[in-house]
Amino acid sequence: MTLDEITDNFSLLDDWDDRYRYIIELGRTLEPLPDADHNDAHKVQGCASQVWLTTKVQPNGANGPVLSFKGDSDAHIVRGLIAILFALYSGKPAKQILEIEPSTVFDRLGLGDHLTPQRSNGLKSMVARIRREAEAALAAVG
Repeated sequence: MTLDEITDNFSLLDDWDDRYRYIIELGRTLEPLPDADHNDAHKVQGCASQVWLTTKVQPNGANGPVLSFKGDSDAHIVRGLIAILFALYSGKPAKQILEIEPSTVFDRLGLGDHLTPQRSNGLKSMVARIRREAEAALAAVG
């Protein structure tokens, strides 16, 4: 699902209960994360829920490395937030990932005003992890 599709679907839902249900449905679309990847090396620190994130880096010539992500959480709503982050970041060049300002997307969806402080902090931790992965991929190609 693309970010534009998510935004369009969000705009069709008037009620935040419906939007939360939609976010949970987005989480169900995530590709399963293998059990072996549910480990401390892939765990995202700073999240109240358990969150795991793996990164695949593919060299892409002049455009630099492209990053793809897989993730999982033990919380349904957080899985949905992961799906939104993947629509924003996965499959993009590392340079582009570092240029994306996620707060504009979250504000457009109204997430900033409707997430608990713990979930907002967890979302920021996931974004920070994705950005660190992009920085590392760029540093590796030097």
